[in-house]
Amino acid sequence: MPEPVVAQKGPYPVELEAGKSYYWCACGHSANQPFCDGSHAGTGITPVKFEATETGTAWLCGCKHTGDKPFCDGTHSKL
Repeated sequence: MPEPVVAQKGPYPVELEAGKSYYWCACGHSANQPFCDGSHAGTGITPVKFEATETGTAWLCGCKHTGDKPFCDGTHSKL
């Protein structure tokens, strides 16, 4: 499996809407971080689709190495 590019060493605070589907960028190449813009083409890495369970602020992973995709689990502090 190819390694993702670290987009930033910290999470992205984003506003999510309950019941809505989102695509989190897993490759790190998207210009629309932390969401997918299709830049993963040819990388062998695909975005992670998820549905927000509640409306409000979520902290999405920016380093792309989290163990709780797409949410930040603090892994960036070990990179």
